[in-house]
Amino acid sequence: MANKRSFKQYLMLVVAIMVLATTWTGSPSHAAVPKLDQIRVALFMQLPGKYDDTTAAATFSSPAGLNIGSRQPDGVSSWFNVSGGTSVRFAADSFKVKVYESTTFASALAVQKRLQALKGAAFLTSLSKNGSIVYQVIEGTYKTAAEAAAAQTKWAADSEISKLVGGYKAVQQGPLHLESAPLAGKAEAIAAASSFGAVGLDAYVAVRDSQAEMASYSVMVGAAVTDAELQIVQAAASKAAGGGALKTADAKLPYLMLRNDHTLSAKAESSSELYMFAGSDTKIAISPVGSDPIKLTERSNRSYRGQFELSMMNGRMAVINELPFEQYLYSVVGVEMYPSWPAEALKAQAVAARSYALNKGFGFQIAHVVDTTLSQAYYGTGSEKPSTIAAVDDTAGEVAMHDGKVIEALFAASGGGMTADAKEIWGNAVPYLMPVKSPDTSSETGLHSWYRVVLPSGEIGYVRDDLLDETGQTTAAGSPIMQVNTNGTKVRKHPQIQDTIPVVATADSGTKVIVLEKKVESNSMSWVRGPYTPQEMLTVINAKVKTPISGPLRTLEVSQKGASGRATEITANGQKLTVSYPDMLRSTLGVQGSLPSTLFQIEETAKVALLGSGSATRTKLGDSAPVYMISAGGKVTEASQSNLFIMDGSKHLRAATKEPSFRFIGTGNGHGVGLSQYGALSLAQQGYDYQYILKYYYKDVTIAKE
Repeated sequence: MANKRSFKQYLMLVVAIMVLATTWTGSPSHAAVPKLDQIRVALFMQLPGKYDDTTAAATFSSPAGLNIGSRQPDGVSSWFNVSGGTSVRFAADSFKVKVYESTTFASALAVQKRLQALKGAAFLTSLSKNGSIVYQVIEGTYKTAAEAAAAQTKWAADSEISKLVGGYKAVQQGPLHLESAPLAGKAEAIAAASSFGAVGLDAYVAVRDSQAEMASYSVMVGAAVTDAELQIVQAAASKAAGGGALKTADAKLPYLMLRNDHTLSAKAESSSELYMFAGSDTKIAISPVGSDPIKLTERSNRSYRGQFELSMMNGRMAVINELPFEQYLYSVVGVEMYPSWPAEALKAQAVAARSYALNKGFGFQIAHVVDTTLSQAYYGTGSEKPSTIAAVDDTAGEVAMHDGKVIEALFAASGGGMTADAKEIWGNAVPYLMPVKSPDTSSETGLHSWYRVVLPSGEIGYVRDDLLDETGQTTAAGSPIMQVNTNGTKVRKHPQIQDTIPVVATADSGTKVIVLEKKVESNSMSWVRGPYTPQEMLTVINAKVKTPISGPLRTLEVSQKGASGRATEITANGQKLTVSYPDMLRSTLGVQGSLPSTLFQIEETAKVALLGSGSATRTKLGDSAPVYMISAGGKVTEASQSNLFIMDGSKHLRAATKEPSFRFIGTGNGHGVGLSQYGALSLAQQGYDYQYILKYYYKDVTIAKE
């Protein structure tokens, strides 16, 4: 009996130890980890208030060809194939403006180019009409006739278009058509369209689902805006053979209407097939014939795995790429991190990206995510590398979880030394998104230093270190004097090459400059922006804030900071900038693009603290009473120059200005919440594995697998 009792106690002890071990090391149950086989990525769509990136046309090709069809509730119905390497275009059959029509291609091309220059969605198409090839310039994919009418008025008001079209008067086109009975095939439909064109009608080949192995071809005549206009088309069509049998096209069922499109080639002898789709709830399916990816011209000629779906959403064409979820991550990791980074950093990114996408669900109604950094960047197969594929495969199915749910695994390029609390970025606290110290200086490795210098003309800017030589000389105040060593050296506003921002000046070899400071080239860890004038700042601020600031702008201050030191409130002239959430301050204060982060200081260049007799102090804001100074040589003069150079007790020299201006000196790149990518790089270089990295940046998470 004693032996049985001892065995029973031993067994209970073993079970207890196993339970305790499971508590220590176990993951949530398999059922707690969501699974996603296919992900839908929106490349183009209009979703008001959330995402707006649209295209008038989408052009596809694949080395082995494409299969075109429609997606139905029970699967994809295949209609026809496009041969390998051939480009095929798609657009919505909606309201448009026919701006011009001519038998002369060069004339039509000139109109089309002018519309493009005016940011119009212009197509240059051709058809057989009145015994000739006629070139038509159509513009727009408008949701309503009213929108098309407004566009028609806009184009008519352009003097150059008026000159190019001569006496031609633009007309609207709409999605109402007459349609023939099904024909034997595409060739017969082309011949029938020509016969209707012979009597002066616009006629097009149309494709529909035949519920058989092959698509059904027919002819659609006219592109009317109203039923009354369609009746006029009907009367004219009755003069052609078979015209009396035309019926109003059923707009409820999916169809593709074919036009010959010269937009891409800009040549009369070369055209693509442009298919305009319509029909209630139409979803056009595009898949590769072979295993090669599909190239989409309008997305920087990138190629994508999986298939595409085209549909209409809020009056605009939506372009969705659907592909296996894990293969989607191959590209995301390759865009969000450098593929050359250590494997453990890439694996941390793979788990974070997988977790983020699963957390979002169908975040964009008909898509899980979009392909920009609004979700996470996805650039197709061109961003895949063996290292990124391995990182995804090695962590297949793994996600970060907190309290039994997949976390919103946010990440940014650099935390700037300290990641952000979610509350100081968006106003709401998240328990696993708390600030931690982040080793982000890895982004500075190998970068040049830049000197902020004063030119003989008094202009101030940055020059890269390899373009300057030491002279061994100093000013009377002890500031170093250096010498430019290359003719045409560009003096830049910020310590980095930014070709989109005009240079401050150029300097030739031998020019001597006074050094104010030395900084590492602006990067994800540390950066400089400005100085900007009060008017520049006031313009960008008032374009974004809910309550405008009355000018002129005199002061701009960080009035409140969050847990990580990031600005959560800014005052201008003592008035709080009214933004929806703190991270909006980046775009609100960005003169030439958003500021990299909200972890910054503002230098008011005209603001000077003065110490007077009896230790009295006052602050000069730039346009107050004059200030007199004692120079290094002991001479007393009024500080009337545009720049005033002030040295503190530690011999740090600062360039102040007579008139107000504002500089931003900051660290970090992005919102700063969650995983810091450069921090992950540093931790991986120190030998930490991906699970440690994830748990370092996401508080109290577990790594679970399907």
